This record gives sequence, structure tokens and C-alpha cells, in this order.
Amino acid sequence: MDTTQCFHCGLDIAETEVIAFDDKQFCCNGCKTVYEIFSLNDMTCYYDFEKSPGTTPLDIQGKYDFLDNESIVSKLLEFREDTTAIVSLHIPYIHCSSCIWILENLQRLQKGISTSQVNFPEKKVRITYNAEQVSLKEIVLLLSSIGYEPYISLDNYETGKTKIDHSLTYKLGVAFFCFGNIMLLSFPEYFEVKEYWLDQYRGFFRWLIFALSLPSFFYSASGYYVAAYKSIRAKMLNIEIPIALGIIVMFVRSTVDIVFDYGSGFFDSLCGLIFFMLLGKMFQIKTYSFLSFERDFKSYFPIAITKITGNVEESIPVYDIEKGDRLLIRNQELIPVDGILISDQAELDYSFVTGEAIPITKHSGDKVFAGGKQMGKVIEMEVLHTVSQSYLTQLWSNDVFQKKVDQKHKTITDKISQYFTPILLLIAFAGFGYWIFIDTDTAFNVFTAVLIVACPCALALTAPFTFGNVLRILGKRKFYLKNAMVIEQLSKVDTLVFDKTGTITTNKAATISYEGKALSDQQLLLIKSIIRTSNHPLSRMLYDFLPVGKAATVNYFQEITGKGIDAICEHVKIKIGSGAFFESHEEETAQQTAVHIQIDEVYYGKFIFNNQYRDGLEALFQKLSKQYQIKVLSGDNEGEREVLEHIVPTGTELVFNQKPEQKLEFIKALQAQGHNVMMVGDGLNDAGALAQSNVGISISENVNVFSPACDAILDATEFKRLDFFLRFSKNAMRTIYMSFALSLLYNVVGLSFAITGNLLPLVAAIIMPLSTITIVSFVTLMSNYYARKG
Repeated sequence: MDTTQCFHCGLDIAETEVIAFDDKQFCCNGCKTVYEIFSLNDMTCYYDFEKSPGTTPLDIQGKYDFLDNESIVSKLLEFREDTTAIVSLHIPYIHCSSCIWILENLQRLQKGISTSQVNFPEKKVRITYNAEQVSLKEIVLLLSSIGYEPYISLDNYETGKTKIDHSLTYKLGVAFFCFGNIMLLSFPEYFEVKEYWLDQYRGFFRWLIFALSLPSFFYSASGYYVAAYKSIRAKMLNIEIPIALGIIVMFVRSTVDIVFDYGSGFFDSLCGLIFFMLLGKMFQIKTYSFLSFERDFKSYFPIAITKITGNVEESIPVYDIEKGDRLLIRNQELIPVDGILISDQAELDYSFVTGEAIPITKHSGDKVFAGGKQMGKVIEMEVLHTVSQSYLTQLWSNDVFQKKVDQKHKTITDKISQYFTPILLLIAFAGFGYWIFIDTDTAFNVFTAVLIVACPCALALTAPFTFGNVLRILGKRKFYLKNAMVIEQLSKVDTLVFDKTGTITTNKAATISYEGKALSDQQLLLIKSIIRTSNHPLSRMLYDFLPVGKAATVNYFQEITGKGIDAICEHVKIKIGSGAFFESHEEETAQQTAVHIQIDEVYYGKFIFNNQYRDGLEALFQKLSKQYQIKVLSGDNEGEREVLEHIVPTGTELVFNQKPEQKLEFIKALQAQGHNVMMVGDGLNDAGALAQSNVGISISENVNVFSPACDAILDATEFKRLDFFLRFSKNAMRTIYMSFALSLLYNVVGLSFAITGNLLPLVAAIIMPLSTITIVSFVTLMSNYYARKG
């Protein structure tokens, strides 16, 4: 019977069952409907990425009626504020570039969807949508109608558990069973033992070996065939193609040997090959999982939060938060966990989550989500869940805050991977063509060994494993990087820019004195209540300095970055800030850092800070000045120029009276001169400069300064080790290039032995995963060596 292929899903259909539409042929009305949807929305270029990329839509009438229940939907949503909602859906059918394209263009199919991002390895799509314009049920039905039905299991969402895939373990077990038994049955063949019973039943044993090889060939190696098939369909050549070809050639050749009684075949080598390759893959996955676990669950962000117990406020690590705790959230501070608002009102900026910087008003009793930034006066909230490290990492890595960087190592990997498979196939066929006229057995051995022994996996794994291990090591040393790209950027830095207050000075050890009209106890209490809301380093120091008392009610609060605070507390108007913030008072010229006070339009005086510089600062700057240009920026006056000039190396540029926007322009000017700039600041007041710099590092000192603008967070106690972190990043890149060379050397040597017929396929199969293990071990040992050396 004549058949044709469905234009949408590629299934074979009999000529009598074809559904024709728009000069195209479809297997069912579902595929035709999907094509119509794409046509109406001018999205037929979906079919340009790959021939017949779709899946047949299933009949789902009534299946998702449970999504009309708001309580169920609330459990599925990651985030819901005002009209904005975010959901992550697992879609098993994601398999190619067309899938990614259509799923990242859902906003063109459905009004109300603003963005959708695909996580290809996890087969997930994260959708941000307007809950007033479209419901979750409508989105799920849309996905199902175009052949991407999501897998929704409420158990997973409620318990936080994800389904673990054990298929690789089962395949490895089957391959080992087959390999072991075939080796056992093949012993008489190895030693050519002449014995009546063995000779009499040799044929039986050979067919038994053949039968034992089938589960390994069809089941254990199936992943390679599927990957190779998808690669060919997508008109790409990946490493699975030569591996699959090598396995199939070996199986066919061994089967021919048994059928025509030429010999016992190579089923032992075949099953050994599959087993060792799967073992290498298992090792790779386990190592990745270990690195991922170390990063997500052990290398915590060095940030803190203020917990209220009775009338006592204490700063605790963000990971010590427990359900039911009462937290204090200051102005510009990030809410690290979902909770219930206790204070009367809060203005929350969710740009961290949604990318939209429109504050949302919440009232007492409302639910507030992790990722919101408090704008204005201090608030209190009660915790609903413990902190999710992976969720904070995900927020931090939001595309909105990513910098465009040139990844040199990735360019090398991509170029080699692009040409590797075609060159490998060419060598394999050339070797087979040469040897076939000399020795058939050797020709097949050469063909299979070449396909198996050469592997770009080691090359491709070099960077991820090195970066993974480096992130883990740095995390343990309280230097937490946003992602692996930051390591390469750190290695390229040539200019270091430091903020002064709260960065090279410590918040804890400054001595504070007051000059001016005497302040009453009540006035001191009002000042303390106002600065309780601020996260500025000077506010935190002054708050700790002022006497303890019951917090007063703040009626109005506005913090102007780089200037100060304008507030009303217990109906008293108070201004706190730098000298430039006060119209009636000119900037002081004295050699000091000061915070001025004005109450009800009357200037009272100032708190003077005698800054304490961080331990080891002078030694650190001396080391750094040998390799980097150093600049120090400060929002203060030139009061401490003389002190600083004794600390910093000769020739260091000191720039004072810098507002936040001037710091940003300073960074831009350096970059325009061709410099790679690293900015070290306090995270909130330097957000613009941190975002502009090639690498922005936020110093954390028992304050929640977690800002999306920074690329890394450094615990203040580790500040003196900054030179080690910079040196370590350079050594990490050196390790990658060394392992590139090692991997290429392995491939050249392996291919040389294989092409000359001196390498058996089984040995090639053992060497292949060994190369991966060698590279991973090498990069792990080298990065650990450089870490210990530091």
C-alpha cells in the first residue's frame, strides 16, 4: 500500500487516510489544526528548523478541568503578584530546535503570555503571563493543542520532589549482565580448547551468545540510536552518530560470522563496548550531580537577614530561617522567602522576578513572595517556608541581569565539535577502504575502533567540570559567583575599582562621635527608628551605636541614593544624610566622614565616623598593584585622602565626592579606554556601577545586600583573600587550556593506533570512558591543587 508522511509529525499514513489541507498532507485533524494555528499566526517557519518536527495532539477534553480550582493552581505557580504569574511546566515532548522555537514564541499564539523560556536539558518551559488575560488552564490547553502536552503531577509540586530517571542504571545493569555472561560463554573460543562436548555444542553456545547480546544491543544502546536519529533529522552531526554506527556495524558483522559459521563474532566486545560507554556516561552524570549539589546546597550565599525574637533583633544567616520566624525587612532589602506580611502596608518591587519595576502595594495579612524588594519604610513578615537555594540562584541568573560576554573557551569547543564528527567518519571510512583489500577482519576492527576511540566528550566536558569544581571551591571559601561565565571574566580583569564606605572600610569597628546641639533621648530614639529602615553601611553603624529603645512609628520614609533619608517619625520631620543634602548647610571641609541631622527644619549637628579600614587591606593592595591598576571611589569628601594615601600603593587614583551615577560614568570611561574593569562595592548603593562593570562584586557584612546587579557576593571576612580569588580564576582558565591539549593528544594517539590496526574495538571501548575519567580527574586535581596553593 502506498504511504506518505504527515507534514506536521512525520508519521507514515496510507494514501486512503490522508487529510489534505493547504497543499499539505496530514495524518489527523489534530496535526491539521496545529498547522492552521501556526499559519494564522504567521509562524510556519516552525517547519523550517526541522522536517516534521511536531507531535500528534492528544484528545484532552475535560482532562484539565481541575485547573479551574484556584487552590490547585496556587500550588502549581512559582509566583503570583497582582496580574503577573509565573509557572514552570515539564514537557516531555521537547526534543529539537523547532520545539524550543515554538515554545519560546508562545506570546504570538496567546494574548496574555509575556515571556516563555525553555530549559532544554530538564525539558521545562517557564512561562510568565498576565493572569487577568489568560488562565493557566488555557495555557495548558494551548500547549496540548500544538502537541506539547505538559506533565502535571501535584505530588511533585507539593512535596518539592522531582521524578528521578533510573533508565541509565537499568541499561547499565542489563549491559553488565549480558557482558559478563557472554565473556563466560566465550572462554572456550578464546583458548580454542579441543574437547568433545564443547565442539559438539559450539553452535548452540554461539547462538546463546547471540541471544544474550540482543538486550544489550536493542535496549542498553538505544539512547545512542535515538540521539543519532534526531541528530540526522536535524541535519546535524553529533558524536552519537559514529558511536551508533560503530555498534551497528559490529553487531551486523558478528551476526554474519555466526550465520555463515565464519567464527564466533565479536559479541563480547560489543557488549563490553556498550557497558563501558554507559559506565563513562554514569560517571559523568554522577560528577555533574555532585558539583550541582555542592553548589546548590552547600555553598550558600553569604547573606544575612534580621530576625525578631521578642524585642531582640539579631542578624542570622539566611539559611537558618525557619517556618514561623518573624523577619525585619529594610528599605531596598530582598525578601528571601515566601511569607505573610505583618506590617500595615508594604511597597514591593518584583523587577527581580518579572523584570518590571512597578511597585506593588501589599497589606497586612497578604502573602509576599521571595524575590520582592521592599521600597520604603521597614516591614515585618512571618515566614511560610524555608529558603530555597535553587530559587535564589534562579532569580539571580534571570536573563534580565545577564551581561553579554565573549567566551573564548566556548568558541574553541564549538569549532572543534563542529568539525569533529565529519572528520572522524572520513578517517573511519578511509581506514576501512585501505584495510579491506589487505585483511577483512582488520578492516572491520579499524573501522569500529576509529569510531569508538575518538571522542570529543572529554573536550566538551573540560570547561563544565573545571568551572563546576571552581564554583564549588570558591563557594566553600565564601565567594559565591552568579555563574561559570564570571570565572572567565575574572581572569581577564586588568583594572580594579573599589568603593570606600562599607567596602574597604568595615561597618563594625568605626568609632563614632557627635558634634552639634545636644539631642534628647526621644530625638535619638526617633533617629534610630528611622535609620532602622536603611541598609546603607553608615546607617547600620549608626544604628548599632545609638542607645537601645522601643522602636517608634515611621509615618513617612524616603531614601535618596547618594544623599540621605527624608522621613517623618511620630509626626516629627527629620532629615539624615551628607552635608550636600541640606540646603542651609554647606558641605563640610573637615577631614572626616559625617552624617548630618536636621529636625523640623532646624540643623542640629553631625555624627562623625572615624573609619576603621579592613584588616590586611594594605598588604592586599600591595599584592594587587603588581598586576592591576587600582582605583578607589568614594561618595565622601576628601577627608581621608591623607590616610588612604598611606595605605594604598603609590600611583593609586583616589576619587572623592562621587554620586552613584558618577561612579557608573567612571566605570564607562575606563571601559572606553579598553580596560576590563572589576568593581567591588556594597551591592545596593553601587548597583549601577556593579552592573556596568565587567565583573561586579558585592561585599556582604551581616546585611542582606543581595542585588541582581552583582556577579559575585564576597563575605567581608574573606576580603583580604581577593588576590587569591583573582589568581585562582586565571589558573582555572589555564587548567582548561591544558586539558584541551591533553584531550586532543589523547584523540591523536588513539586514532594513530586505531588506523594502523593496533587497537581492538573492546580496548577502544575501555579507553573511551577512561579518557573522560582522566580529563575529569585532571581538572579536579589541578583546580584543587591551585586552591591549596592559594
